[in-house]
Parts: sequence; C-alpha cells; structure tokens
Amino acid sequence: MKHERIFDELSKAIVRPARDWRHTVSAIAVDFVGKLATGLAIGIGIAAGRALAG
Repeated sequence: MKHERIFDELSKAIVRPARDWRHTVSAIAVDFVGKLATGLAIGIGIAAGRALAG
C-alpha cells in the first residue's frame, strides 16, 4: 500500500548525496579564485588611489 512506503521515501530524501573528489576540488578552486580576484581588485584600487593622491 501507499502508506507502507512513506517512511522509505522520507529516509531516501533525508540521506546526503554522495560526493566525489571532483566536487571537493572544484569547490576549493572556486573559493581560491574568488579570493585571488578580490585581492587583486583591492590591490588595484589601492594602487589607483595612491596614484591619484600623488
């Protein structure tokens, strides 16, 4: 019956999906590139400000 399987479906929905190493490496790479781009933008902004200040 329908009611007998409801807990099976709920337990499948709660289980975490398996991750492979590609997801972990890509997440680390995206984080690193984001931090690198932010640092570069801040550095260019400071350099431009100092150049304008004299």
